[in-house]
Amino acid sequence: MVVGVMKLDLHLHAPQNLKEKRGAVKRIVGRCRERFPVSVAEVGSQDLWQRTEVGFCMVATSEADIQAVFSHIEDEIDRLALADVLHRDTEFLHYS
Repeated sequence: MVVGVMKLDLHLHAPQNLKEKRGAVKRIVGRCRERFPVSVAEVGSQDLWQRTEVGFCMVATSEADIQAVFSHIEDEIDRLALADVLHRDTEFLHYS
């Protein structure tokens, strides 16, 4: 069993206030939850208008399976055109 954790630091394009930011983050998080087998939440930069950190977690049988899903998540965020990925941190925990 492998647990994969990914944190994305995102720059949001349009928000002019925190209410607009919440709407954009909600759309990104909702889309990822419905399309991918991951747990996802906003985990940082809640008080900044155009920045956010979003965390993802997934359990699978191999690291390659998780890497593929994480890569698709980044592609989906690019397709939504609401934010740019500034930084990605990924960690894997292996259990036998």
